[in-house]
Amino acid sequence: MRLTLIHPAIGHRPGSRYIRSWQMESLPIAALAGLTPPEVDLRFYDDRMEAIPFDQATDAVAIPVETYTARRAYQIASEYRRRGVPVIMGGFHATLMPQEVERYSEAVVTGEAEAIWPQVVDDLRHGRLQRRYHGEQRPLSSIRVDRRHFQGKSYLPIGLIETGRGCKFPCEFCAIQTFYSRTYRSRPIEDVVNEVAASKHDKKLFFFVDDNFAGDMKAGRALMPELAKQKVRWITQMSINAAHDEDFLHSMRQAGCCGVLIGFESLDEANLRLMKKQFNTMRGGYSQALANLRRHGLFVYGTFVFGYEHDTLQSFDLAVDFANQEGMYIAAFNHLTPFPGTPLYQRLKTQGRLRYDAWWLDPAYRYNELPFTPIAMNPHDVTDGCVAARRRFYGWPNILKRSQHYWRDPFALRNFFLVNAMHRNEISSRNGHPLGDEGWPDPLLEVQ
Repeated sequence: MRLTLIHPAIGHRPGSRYIRSWQMESLPIAALAGLTPPEVDLRFYDDRMEAIPFDQATDAVAIPVETYTARRAYQIASEYRRRGVPVIMGGFHATLMPQEVERYSEAVVTGEAEAIWPQVVDDLRHGRLQRRYHGEQRPLSSIRVDRRHFQGKSYLPIGLIETGRGCKFPCEFCAIQTFYSRTYRSRPIEDVVNEVAASKHDKKLFFFVDDNFAGDMKAGRALMPELAKQKVRWITQMSINAAHDEDFLHSMRQAGCCGVLIGFESLDEANLRLMKKQFNTMRGGYSQALANLRRHGLFVYGTFVFGYEHDTLQSFDLAVDFANQEGMYIAAFNHLTPFPGTPLYQRLKTQGRLRYDAWWLDPAYRYNELPFTPIAMNPHDVTDGCVAARRRFYGWPNILKRSQHYWRDPFALRNFFLVNAMHRNEISSRNGHPLGDEGWPDPLLEVQ
């Protein structure tokens, strides 16, 4: 049996190359490949970097779908289905919006693939593919990955690995809490270490893609000594509460951690209460947390969002000033995005503030456009404010000033200039980018 796996791009613009500076391997594809029986003839195409051979013979196509890639995924599915090829879709967006995804595919997989993918493949092989499958949560010892299909593709030399899944915090805008029902599960330490060992010969850096590396700090403490034996560098993302546990930070540094992504989101406490993220201000707040991280040699990728009720035109400069003063390695200044299935999306819908019924499907919507009406600004103010914030933060005077924090670490300093220059070059390059292929000639083909 021949099965084709496809990672969809956000979208394409005729005559322009896809923006791929940060292009990394597709972990969902590696997971599906690892769960597929070896006798199945697997082929993989990455829509971000190569043309999809729609006329190549295949018995079925599987596409993991995120909200930003949904429209493009449906275009790809339509092309295959016009050729009589059945399409299977899964992933975060499929779990959050199964009825929508079902309109464009023969089968929808919700939940986690580890629990159900072997059955999907077996049903496909025997001609009994079902319309819906659901994978219940299982121990993460069931994770299998196969990266062989990435060979020959121009990805960054960064290894993406899961050490756990989920997050227990109830942040209003986050789809993670919906997908995992506010739970956190750790992966067996031996499995994580074996995956690191198998990849470290060709990876310069590892990114533990956990939604919250500090979701179970007891499990994290047990993992760290084993990671230290591997002598690799890694980064991850975690909630700010862990930055107040200096023993945990010390263990992370000893285990090879270079830096962490932390969602600061807002400097306004009223906004944080609306987000249900008051825990950000615990134990002395941001400045104390950042001082702890600096003391242990961990650089910070800080993220900020704009568009909440108490944001004003001054909020952008305040965030940039704060990020510069604290010497953040890099920072993101983005608009708030209401993802389907989140409490935020439902609240804005109830308040009549959504500008699109489904912004991820609307041909008029463009990347970096605010899909709802904020309270204290207009939507264009938020988009323009985010771009202006990036310009200030990634201006050369601020880059040079922040670099002083990293002179004692050759690895951090070398990559500091490279990464900041990449961000500087892409300050507004994604603005106005279409969701889906802008030149796609045919309508989406729905299941009859």
